[in-house]
Amino acid sequence: MGNGHPECPQRLDAIEDRLLITGLDHALERREATPASMADLELAHGRMHLASLRGLSDGLRDEIAAGGPTHAQVDPDTSINIHSWDAILVAAGAAIDATDAVLAGELLNAFCAVRPPGHHATRNQAMGFCFVNNVAVAAKYALERHGLKRVAIVDFDVHHGNGTEDIVAGDERILMCSFYQHPFYPVCEHSSASNLVNLPVPAYTKGMEIRELIDTMWLPRLDAHQPELIFISAGFDAHREDDMGQLGLVEQDYAWITQRIKEVAQRHAKGRIVSCLEGGYDLSALARSVEAHLRVLADV
Repeated sequence: MGNGHPECPQRLDAIEDRLLITGLDHALERREATPASMADLELAHGRMHLASLRGLSDGLRDEIAAGGPTHAQVDPDTSINIHSWDAILVAAGAAIDATDAVLAGELLNAFCAVRPPGHHATRNQAMGFCFVNNVAVAAKYALERHGLKRVAIVDFDVHHGNGTEDIVAGDERILMCSFYQHPFYPVCEHSSASNLVNLPVPAYTKGMEIRELIDTMWLPRLDAHQPELIFISAGFDAHREDDMGQLGLVEQDYAWITQRIKEVAQRHAKGRIVSCLEGGYDLSALARSVEAHLRVLADV
């Protein structure tokens, strides 16, 4: 995204360092992702949107050769460079590969440590650091390519997953549950589709209040839906140390939320979960929160 941007490579470095320091890396099986195909991306996105992203990224090569800029702005917060298209393909590919592995029984669950994030990317628009909606692509892939009947998406990023909502609203095969700070970015209308459980909360809401909302609002809907696979948009910027938002969660809250999701997956989905990194911009809080999330998923 450019120097000084919060969505930076150091985010994944911080996670990696934390896994090494805590020894948690020894409990994990690591896999490299393969790029997603255009056909799979088109399950959630318009062809012209994808062509535009590829064109912007590839076109910068000529711009740079002529002494021009190294980045192109997609919106005031989001820029693309010559490597972005490759990263976009591999980030979405990670979610697809994880879906394949979990549904094949090779893995019980998976966490995709990916950049760029995806949950603000709508069917036809990149925004909010996001270009392609990794979780929405994988959810559609599970339904269309694997023939699942019902999946769920759980989004606990501090920002509303407007892009995911745009793609899945009205698709009764997909239940989307989320909480997010409101009013906050993105400023947009929230869908009232029946397959969405939106829980907007005010700034400075703390973890115990979030837990109560999850118990009373998410869990009954998830149990009624009986998903065969659960996807998580795992944003950690609702942490109290992350100045990207103003919510008050801590690592123990992320562990609790993950445990509740895991219990739903055990009841209905044979334990199958695919989690994808979204936000989280305070590097220490991000790394500690991902550790807490992974300890529950890996049962260590």
